[in-house]
Amino acid sequence: MTKFPHDQFAKEYLRELLSPLGEVETSKDVSAQVREIDIWFKPTSVSPEYVENLGLLGQMTATVAAIEPFRNAVNTEDIFSCVVKLLNTRAELLRRANREEQRLESQQLPRLWILTPTASEALLSSFNFMVPEESEGWGRGVYFLSEVWRVGLIAIHQLPNVPETMWLRILGKGKVQQGAIAELTRLPVDSPLRASTLELLYNLQANLQVNLAASAPGNQEDKELVMALVPLLQQKIDEATQQGREEGREEGREEGREEAQRLILQNFLQVRFGELDAQTSAFFSSVSALPVGEFTMLLVQLSTLPIASSDRQQVQTLIAENVLRKRFGQLEVNTVNLIPNLLALSAENLSLLLSQLPDLSIEELIARLENSSL
Repeated sequence: MTKFPHDQFAKEYLRELLSPLGEVETSKDVSAQVREIDIWFKPTSVSPEYVENLGLLGQMTATVAAIEPFRNAVNTEDIFSCVVKLLNTRAELLRRANREEQRLESQQLPRLWILTPTASEALLSSFNFMVPEESEGWGRGVYFLSEVWRVGLIAIHQLPNVPETMWLRILGKGKVQQGAIAELTRLPVDSPLRASTLELLYNLQANLQVNLAASAPGNQEDKELVMALVPLLQQKIDEATQQGREEGREEGREEGREEAQRLILQNFLQVRFGELDAQTSAFFSSVSALPVGEFTMLLVQLSTLPIASSDRQQVQTLIAENVLRKRFGQLEVNTVNLIPNLLALSAENLSLLLSQLPDLSIEELIARLENSSL
């Protein structure tokens, strides 16, 4: 289980977006105290087109930067903590420059960026955060301390709802984040970073489902985000199906859909239940062939099971029921009672039986499983 899924998502997401432009470290240690900077960015290359695609986030990559994303609104102590990390890092860089007898220009010193969903007027005023001049091109929702501090704060929910802010609004909360995710899904399939960002969001959904299942009553906001991310699953399957269709082959279309469903199931089970055993993996080929509606319902059913890394019996039973139901329709009691025999097979024999299942009658399957129990 990922204890802080939103924090982990923010780090992985920003690393993915910024890596083409420079060196990116997550959880960078800061000397003098046990502190970490969430994202440490050092530009090493300039790609005007890529920077432009990132919009406001791209503007932030002009200098070395310490980026601190917050899931909840920052408070006074949060800002002080971020500034202390910035000052410690600055002192470390200056000491290194002195040892190497080099001179650091002001633009070579890091800028701190604090990303917060909201920021009250009282908080901004207490630190004397200022709105930059319109000519500087930062737009609404961006604030700075005086230049000597090199500290910027972005109140994500104040950002204008334009494409240039989408990549930052994905790190917001509630309707702001959900709206940005919807914008992302509407981008052309070949848009830079679309696929990798959707994959990170799908992993976030799986982590949130695990955490919600382990907590009571759970975070309502996270529940809403999980529901908002559900269409990503269908979209991923549809895109794989479309790819096969464009290849002009019916078998290619089906193979694309089945491969997408197999990967989704594998990722889902690994995130929720940990490392997969050979017995569970043996079902992947059969489960990936389920119709989209039945496959999606299976994921919903699996998400309701208790998390137990040592006991996969319930997971395997549920998967087996769905596989048998697809082949034989509504299951009779005698068929359900044979599932323990099915699960008692070795992974190799289970894979072989499942590969032969489309050609077996219910009577032949019962005979095979009854014989295997002798």
